[in-house]
Amino acid sequence: MPNNLADKKDTQKEIHQEFAWEHPLSIEERKFFWGPIKWPRELYRAFKIFRECFKGFMAFHGLQDCVTIFGSARFHEHHNYYQLAREIGSILGQRKITVMTGGGPGIMEAANRGAKEAGGLSVGCNIEIPEEQDPNPYLDKFITFKYFFVRKVMLTRYSRAFIVMPGGFGTMDELFEMVTLIQTGKVYNFPVVLIGKDYWQPLISYLDATMAREGTIDRKDLDGLLVTDSPMDAIEFLLKSKPMKTE
Repeated sequence: MPNNLADKKDTQKEIHQEFAWEHPLSIEERKFFWGPIKWPRELYRAFKIFRECFKGFMAFHGLQDCVTIFGSARFHEHHNYYQLAREIGSILGQRKITVMTGGGPGIMEAANRGAKEAGGLSVGCNIEIPEEQDPNPYLDKFITFKYFFVRKVMLTRYSRAFIVMPGGFGTMDELFEMVTLIQTGKVYNFPVVLIGKDYWQPLISYLDATMAREGTIDRKDLDGLLVTDSPMDAIEFLLKSKPMKTE
């Protein structure tokens, strides 16, 4: 029994160390949320944000038919979700549709890997964090951003559709931001696909049975979401949807 407890503690410690970068804030981020600072410093910070936006706009200018794929960094290459993301990236790459991800490991790596192996364009928006997240090795082009919100702009700015694989808080944040932009008309009719029925169905059931019932959302807000386990069904849904149609 003591051995089992010790093994469990060691495993938890390894997990905590492996994903420690998800929790600490950098000094810059802490300062950002401290509140008002002197005007010259605010101006300098605004300039840094502008510079980072400009860097992204210049680097990704001209990207077309881009699909952004979101998902967890935690899945290894033998996991079923990793293999699904790799297959989706490959199908998109074969159709010369650019694949964009957050540029890191897990689902992001899998999607970029599939696209690159198929001869498609593979792009990443990496993030600078206290425990450095290296960009995955399957990127034709990438930028490492300092600010999460600038990175999120780039992940959506050039996309014509979104594929959301299973993930954690970050993935949920990206998913709900996308459906909010669609709901409020900030982006028009963007197709959104959720891959993994077992993973996503409890969330969809909650949105329908609780939020829609209480009137905090409309049921029509859920109509644009496709939940599937099939990469081919996902791609066909994207290709038949606006604004993916290019004719």
